[in-house]
Amino acid sequence: MKPPRVFISYSHDSAQHKEWVLSFATTLRQRGVDAVLDQWDLKPGNDLPHFMETELASSDFALMICSERYVEKANAGQGGVGYEKMIMTSSLLKTIDSSKVIPIIRENPQKSVPTFMGSKLYIDFSKDKDVEYSLDELLRTLLNSPLFEKPEIGSNPFKPLEQSKPDRVSDGLKETMKTVSDAFNSTANQHVTIKDLMQYSSMHRLTLERYLNTAIKEAMLERDLIARYVITAKGIEYLIEHGIIEA
Repeated sequence: MKPPRVFISYSHDSAQHKEWVLSFATTLRQRGVDAVLDQWDLKPGNDLPHFMETELASSDFALMICSERYVEKANAGQGGVGYEKMIMTSSLLKTIDSSKVIPIIRENPQKSVPTFMGSKLYIDFSKDKDVEYSLDELLRTLLNSPLFEKPEIGSNPFKPLEQSKPDRVSDGLKETMKTVSDAFNSTANQHVTIKDLMQYSSMHRLTLERYLNTAIKEAMLERDLIARYVITAKGIEYLIEHGIIEA
């Protein structure tokens, strides 16, 4: 994976500040970031505004080292002369995607950023004792390695259950067994015939015979050689369980 290219914009406040920025950029490169800095990449005779505009356009991120002096110059709307042209202004910001600009607070007691940056979140490098925490936050942003991965969205726990489709076999079997029970209850015989059953059923005969065969397979009915039907013990249990007859 190609390392992110990061342009660093800062003001030459003092030799000490320049040294800190150089050390900061060096650390970024050591941690997998292609940091671009004028102290390395700008040579005598190069055009400063062109260098800055080109690097801003080609970089994945731009770090704005917001020292107190940097913010003052940026708010004034001009970068000044010489190396002060390296200061980002509102007019220059309009030419790039502002979302890739990250303010870095350094030597800035008020922790202010240029007014044209609005309420953009910054990373605070003011305290040297906390620099590792700040550096970790910055690197995770530049390298797209968040400390906490955003979890996937799960399913709605309150999604209505789909209505279960009617079990036609069970419904038809229940109706058939009720028909057998009614027909059996109306005769003194120990068996019923298809003719008896047709008197109590609203089904077509072929449909009724299909469910009778199912009941036989389920051992709830028995059929003799002359097509007479007898309710088995399992059939009686079925009738009781389904409330067709009383126990």
